[in-house]
Order: sequence, then C-alpha cells, then structure tokens
Amino acid sequence: MTSDDQGATPLDAATQTETRTDMSQAEDREGVTAGAATREIEVSRDRRPPPAEVTAPGIRLRNINAYYGDVHAIKGVDLDYAPNQVTAMIGPSGCGKSTLVRCINRMHEEIPGARAEGEIMLDDFDINSAEVDVVAVRRAIGMVFQRPNPFPTMSIFDNVAAGLKLSGIRGVNTRDRVEQSLRGAGLWDEVKDRLSSPGVSLSGGQQQRLCIARTIAVEPNVILMDEPASALDPIATLRIEDLIQELKEHYTIVLVTHNMQQAARVADTTAFMLTGELVEHAPTEKIFSNPGDPRTEEYVTGKFG
Repeated sequence: MTSDDQGATPLDAATQTETRTDMSQAEDREGVTAGAATREIEVSRDRRPPPAEVTAPGIRLRNINAYYGDVHAIKGVDLDYAPNQVTAMIGPSGCGKSTLVRCINRMHEEIPGARAEGEIMLDDFDINSAEVDVVAVRRAIGMVFQRPNPFPTMSIFDNVAAGLKLSGIRGVNTRDRVEQSLRGAGLWDEVKDRLSSPGVSLSGGQQQRLCIARTIAVEPNVILMDEPASALDPIATLRIEDLIQELKEHYTIVLVTHNMQQAARVADTTAFMLTGELVEHAPTEKIFSNPGDPRTEEYVTGKFG
C-alpha cells in the first residue's frame, strides 16, 4: 500500500484504468534506463515557460555563509532566483542545499548554535537587516517541508485558516480565502464536501497539497519547497509537480530535490551544490545536456552522489 493509500478517501471519478495510466505516465517520467552505467536525463518539453507578466519578486543572494557552531556549511554563495520561475537545487546529501534554502526565510537561525551571514535581497528589501520582522519575512517567503505536516488536531478548513491566524492577518474573509487557497493547491474539488474532517484523514499527497494551501493562504511572494514529493508515491508526485508549474504563475519557487528527473521536468533553472559551495547555476537544459563544470557532469550522469 502506498503512502497515498493509507487512510485515503478515493479521488472523485478515479477508475482503475485511469490509475494504471497515471502510474505508467509517472513511471515513464522518471526517465531512467535500468542497468545503465550512467543516467540519461531528458529535460521535459511539456514544462510551462515563465509567465509573460512578472507578478512575484526575485531573490538575490550575495556572499552567503552559514554555520552550525564551528562547522562552515555554506561557503560564500552568490545566487539569483528569477521571479516567477522554478529554480531547482540539486546535489548530494549534505551538500548544503537545504541549509541554504532555510537561510532565505531565516529558519536556519532557529537551530541552536546556527548562524548565517551575507545579503539576501527580496527585490530591494534586505531580509537580513536587523530591523526586519522575522514573522513578516516568513509570511512573504513561505516554506513547504519534506513530509506533510498538517496540524493533527485541526480540520481541513482550520489547517488552511491557521496560516492566517498564525501570521496575524485580519480583515479578510476567512472562508473565501480558505476556498481560494484550496483551489490554488488543486485540492478544493476533493475536499469541499468534508472541510470539517481532520486534515490528517487525507492521503499523503492530499496532505502535502493541504500544506501548500496553508502556505499560499497568507499570499507569500516566494515558496520554498524542501523535497516536497520525496515521501509520496509516483502518482502523488506527478500531481505535486503539475501544481508547481501552476504556482509559478504567481510565485517565485525554489525547489530542493534529490530527484534529478524531477528537476529536469519542472525547473526553469537548476543550481548544483557540492560541499557547501555553488558549483554551477544555469538553465536546466544546459545543466543536464552541456554543463560548464566537470563536477556537474559527473553528478548528473551518476558518477557520484
């Protein structure tokens, strides 16, 4: 039984034939030939281009250094995240990609003994300024984690509304915002008749979309996603990837992933990190077909990592 099956209510209008078709498509999209000595990764031709109109800010990192006590985890990273685009962060475990992303909304500093230095600009706004309200930063730069984390004692409705309450947002119609957010996360049609049911009663993939709805309820500018599909089955992963393509119409998205096929499918640009350093950042097609650094080529072809 998959993570999406446990405690799940079947999706409306799902048939066995459709499920087999979706599973086949999801598996086909993995793009890995069994027994091959190196990976052959094909960049998706179905990926949506960035929207013609920019509606979200970009992010500029300059000389970012991050530490865990005396351990220097991120080493002088300069990186630009383009507005309304998906930037994938790839690299082997422990390379620093998740640490870097957590610096962007100042979650890294919440770890005892951890600190970060450098300039992080949200358009022209320095989020590392001493005068900045950290709560406001995390409202503008939302985060979706590796495993779905709905509040276990709350209903589906209250899980989404909680984002508004925790952020201190007032003067909005909560019911309308919850519906808008659930629609934005591609979940409304599946839950509209059971909004009072516990959030944890949903399947794994639905719970992750519920967490995305909670994130977008506060209308952030940027969404950070730290391996959002790593705990999901192929069908649920496909839905999350399709949702990411829709979300970039309104948000700037940073996606941490160990799945290079996923990066090739959804990312407009891809950044490769190794031992705390940024090795290369380029359009996804270039990273997977003609990288500029031999270390990038060795990683994306499966020679290490």
